[in-house]
Amino acid sequence: MERKELVVPADAPRERLDRWLAAQGIGPSRAFVQRLIDAGLVQVDGRPAAASDKVRPGQRVTVSIPPPEPTETKPEAIPLDVVYEDEDVIVVNKPQGMVVHPAAGNRAGTLVNALLAHCPDLSGIGGKERPGIVHRLDKDTSGLLVVAKNDQAHISLAQQIQAREAVREYVAIVHGQLRADRGRIEAPIGRHPVDRKRMAVVPGGRPAITDYEVLERFPGYTYVRARLQTGRTHQIRVHMAHIGHPVVGDPVYGPRRCPWNLQGQCLHACRLGFRHPRTGQWMTFTAPLPPHMEKVLRDLRSRRQVEIREGG
Repeated sequence: MERKELVVPADAPRERLDRWLAAQGIGPSRAFVQRLIDAGLVQVDGRPAAASDKVRPGQRVTVSIPPPEPTETKPEAIPLDVVYEDEDVIVVNKPQGMVVHPAAGNRAGTLVNALLAHCPDLSGIGGKERPGIVHRLDKDTSGLLVVAKNDQAHISLAQQIQAREAVREYVAIVHGQLRADRGRIEAPIGRHPVDRKRMAVVPGGRPAITDYEVLERFPGYTYVRARLQTGRTHQIRVHMAHIGHPVVGDPVYGPRRCPWNLQGQCLHACRLGFRHPRTGQWMTFTAPLPPHMEKVLRDLRSRRQVEIREGG
């Protein structure tokens, strides 16, 4: 078990212990730190601490970090669209319909199963079900995802996402006409008060910010680019539905009827940027539109041309 000792500096702000430890690079996220505290693996001045305790200058904080849990997920020879790979990271273009990691009801056929066959040595910080997984995409959202091959890379990437340094851009086709050409949706997201399988904008939810820009307008629909400033579950889908413009094809937050025979939402992670965890070099990757979104856009453009001709 790895043991780390830290001393709270004289100029440290009076903030929660879990927040302060996460800022010191203990683990990939604040949630990871909270799990350590809950397990009694964090002590302040030799005594067990609580996540909400406020740090004070001069305190000695001892953190015991257990070794990563061994993975129990089986490798599967599933083809991967690898956009970039080196000794620290893998960037993949995930297809629509693929689950990122095993969970109840999806024990096989996931991105993690495929990754383990491609590269057995992944970061273990995420636990036995999520080796290497720093951030996720919904099953029916396609696009770019970065995976960590080692713990150093995992921690660096997670910190960049938490600090809003990493760039995660999406394109989506949404219902209706957005009034403004660009805007920001700032609304807290949490579990739906009635349907616990859904997320919703709720008082007291976790802060969530999505910036958007209109790329193209069609009768009854809008093609937009969205940039995540935070990374909440279903964030873009929930935010767009919240302002009255759900993503086309979304089976959870959108209308039941859809003019196209889609297997999921028209949402694609098109651009990903981050500092390389070893070299510090800024890296940017892009992924082309998946076929189902190209098809919908072709149809919308064709309809628009028809309306223009008829109107002229």
